Amino acid sequence: MDTYRFRKQIHRLPGKVIHTIPLPEPEVTAGHGARREIGAMCKKAGYKQVLVVTDETLHRLGYDAAILESLKEAGVSASLFCDIHSEPNTTIIDSGRRQALDTQAEAIIALGGGSVMDSCKMIASGCKMPHLPVRSLLLKFLPVPGNSLPLIMVPSTAGTGAEVTVGAVVTNDKGAKGSTVIIGLNVTHVVHDSELTIHAPKGVTAACGIDALSHCIEGVVSDTKVDEKDMLLSMEGVKLILENLPIVLKEPDNQAARLNMAKAAMYGGNAINTQLAGYVHAFAHSIGAKYHLSHGEAISIMLLPVMEFQKDACQAHYKAMAQYCGVPDFLQAIHQLMATCGMDRIVCPVREEDIPELRGKVVADSINYSAPVTMRNKDIEKILRDLCTQKNL
Repeated sequence: MDTYRFRKQIHRLPGKVIHTIPLPEPEVTAGHGARREIGAMCKKAGYKQVLVVTDETLHRLGYDAAILESLKEAGVSASLFCDIHSEPNTTIIDSGRRQALDTQAEAIIALGGGSVMDSCKMIASGCKMPHLPVRSLLLKFLPVPGNSLPLIMVPSTAGTGAEVTVGAVVTNDKGAKGSTVIIGLNVTHVVHDSELTIHAPKGVTAACGIDALSHCIEGVVSDTKVDEKDMLLSMEGVKLILENLPIVLKEPDNQAARLNMAKAAMYGGNAINTQLAGYVHAFAHSIGAKYHLSHGEAISIMLLPVMEFQKDACQAHYKAMAQYCGVPDFLQAIHQLMATCGMDRIVCPVREEDIPELRGKVVADSINYSAPVTMRNKDIEKILRDLCTQKNL
């Protein structure tokens, strides 16, 4: 059944809903080694006890040591939780919340990528409702009494924008992923530290950069009401990525370019909060889950096909972005960036026999967004079938 008419009628509704959610307004600190300032931040805020959360890999690499040392020097007691080794799930969140409550943590410091930061959002929120099991917190919209515990976000990648987004993707007890929008998320500080991304593999840097790019582009073209400031942030994010992603791939030690990429990723997170995503993400979520692709790889596969499909509806936006970024043709600039990053060489795993299943998943996911066009079932199938054809050439 094609629900096109229904989806077309309600496609602006998610944008109206998201604008009712209060958004974090964190203080941003940026620099090479900036995480060493966290102790002073916590001391100034009056925290006596905090919980530092990271993943196994970053802990093994010792990236949390600078934060723990700065807290010690500032006289702030800290407990370390580094058991995050997968996508956020109820077991991880429950363990983290228990440790935060047992140590009477007054704030949470999140060091890591999207999985760590999403976990911390749920831990910080769950601490305000300690009597509820974590599974009871997995609501479409989660209101937090009196706001969550304060969060200091230290992203270790430049892609997800999760340091400022009010959403969290969580896996439930049955292994199914769901997104939760937190009403009352209290992110007080964001720390961009170029030292954390300088040693990232080129493939990871490129995939994260294209993910951030997709957030900014989909923000610009979204069919939802947005103020001028948020639109400019999205366009600035696109410009920063076009200019700086090739630089960080060629010059990994370029601190200024690394910090510009971190800024662009944060602007992409703001776009998710204020303008939502679109069909690039609806397709990417579906094929990523089906074929176990990383999010950045799935986004890289879908970005240009969706942009090409929407080019008539987005002509004015593409022209505006071309002018803002100083390029003659916006679509061509994205093609060139993908080639420069090597992200145009990712093999698409979509199989012809999977198209009906994927179509249904794309339709279901797209209802959460305010895309510039509403795709019919046949449009979705054609895009997927074209991907199959290109793979077999």
